[in-house]
Amino acid sequence: MLDAWALRILVEVGERGSFSAAAEALTMTQPAVSRQIASLERALGVDLFRRAPRGVLPTAAGALAIDEAREILDRMNGLRARMDAFAELRTGHLRMAAFPSANTAFVPDAIRRFRDAYPGIDVSLVRAGTDEIRAGRLDLALVTDWDSVDPGVQLTPLLDEVHRVALPSRHPLARRTTVPLRELRDETWIEGAHPDCLGPLDLLTEALGGPPRIGFTCDDWTGKQALVAGGLGITIMSTLASSAVRPDIRLRPTVPPLPARKVLAAVPPVRLRTPATSAMLTLLIGLAAEYR
Repeated sequence: MLDAWALRILVEVGERGSFSAAAEALTMTQPAVSRQIASLERALGVDLFRRAPRGVLPTAAGALAIDEAREILDRMNGLRARMDAFAELRTGHLRMAAFPSANTAFVPDAIRRFRDAYPGIDVSLVRAGTDEIRAGRLDLALVTDWDSVDPGVQLTPLLDEVHRVALPSRHPLARRTTVPLRELRDETWIEGAHPDCLGPLDLLTEALGGPPRIGFTCDDWTGKQALVAGGLGITIMSTLASSAVRPDIRLRPTVPPLPARKVLAAVPPVRLRTPATSAMLTLLIGLAAEYR
């Protein structure tokens, strides 16, 4: 039977030139070594060694088998070393995705802290859906409860986001501490990409007393803020994006409050999760507590 221990015995006998020397090096008896070599010869169907005046010498097949066994053992040792480094977070690759407002500050902060803690792990930020987690092409994704999420992932709540209306600093309502939503009914609204959008429009429509008049659709946070600052419309900004707001924009809570949303981390089930994914999830939970 071919196994790592049998291959090691084969290499030891080949290097030391005798069963007794190999037995001593491996803390075995000489008959036990002899039996292992005999078992290998039966399994391979060839003679591996021939008797010599002082010990044994490999046959042509035996010399080839020793070289192959030595290479296999080296590869197995390399695999073990790489897996140990992987498990101990000395090496690896973490692929994550997030929605745009989370990328304004929260995700960069998380990646910076992760790299400080685990400098051997490469982190990449990609655009992908949670279905890529089940396919094994993504390790972690930040999502909201407004998203459709693949049923094959596990969700961990991180924080609850509130939303505020973003007004140009010169807007008459910007001087108020709270803004009645009904007074924004005639405003031009700036829509964004899901989930960084105006939220469930039916709830906003009910609060406004009519559907919002959407004049612009912009996926980019820089562009949305430029439109607001230019007095061309108003929009909604979430908790995670508020740290990146321009100085000529004012964020104000509304009455009634705008629809809130939950931010969650989507990860594979525990049995399929890499050590790096588990480490990032733990870091995100702690960071979310700070943001709360």
